[in-house]
Amino acid sequence: MSLASSSAATEGASAPRRRRGARRAVTRTEELRLQIADDIVRGRLAPGTALEEVDIAKRYGVSRTPVREAIRDLAASGLVEARPHRSALVAQPSLERLRGMFDVMAELEALCAGLSAANMTPTERAHLQAIHAELADLTRRGDQGGYTVLNERFHTTLYAGAHNDYLSELTLATRARLQPFRRAQFRNLGRLALSYQEHDRVVSAILRGDKAEAATAMRAHINTVEVAYERYAESV
Repeated sequence: MSLASSSAATEGASAPRRRRGARRAVTRTEELRLQIADDIVRGRLAPGTALEEVDIAKRYGVSRTPVREAIRDLAASGLVEARPHRSALVAQPSLERLRGMFDVMAELEALCAGLSAANMTPTERAHLQAIHAELADLTRRGDQGGYTVLNERFHTTLYAGAHNDYLSELTLATRARLQPFRRAQFRNLGRLALSYQEHDRVVSAILRGDKAEAATAMRAHINTVEVAYERYAESV
């Protein structure tokens, strides 16, 4: 079992105890990465802006170590252009590249969902249902932050449920590159409720063991995420 699958299994076993504290588990580097990514996606850090470590550390009130790590991670998302021996620059993936990344993400997640329908154990299915139920509660309360965090666990649970370590690794790596853009979609009015409805179709198919429908529903979900992000990007 890979580290990704092992971690997901452990998470499943301890979910009831950890769920309320999930947002506190985010590391300082990850939190900083998300803050910088958010400012880039919102246009607060314009393309071409030099990301000087000292300036960024002052701006966000942190030391230079998490800044260095966050910039390295952001380079993998295409939001930052790393330059040897020089300050990194704010970049912006072309629309064509983003669409290509979303196309790959849709196929990877569709494959995970289909395999989850065929391979998930009863315990894993129960865990998926529990996460889905909590997402429903977060949707009713309009808790965008909580939904965003738990949404990632929802998808990770499906990656693990496919029981294919290599597929899980590829999907997690691709999600990391697209994470800032996927998170931005939730700023669209009504997006939480629509996301939950899309998840519901995926979960229903998995619980029925319908491999083809689970894959189709997930592919449609990721394609809708792409459209939602593009709509958000046009509005900022």
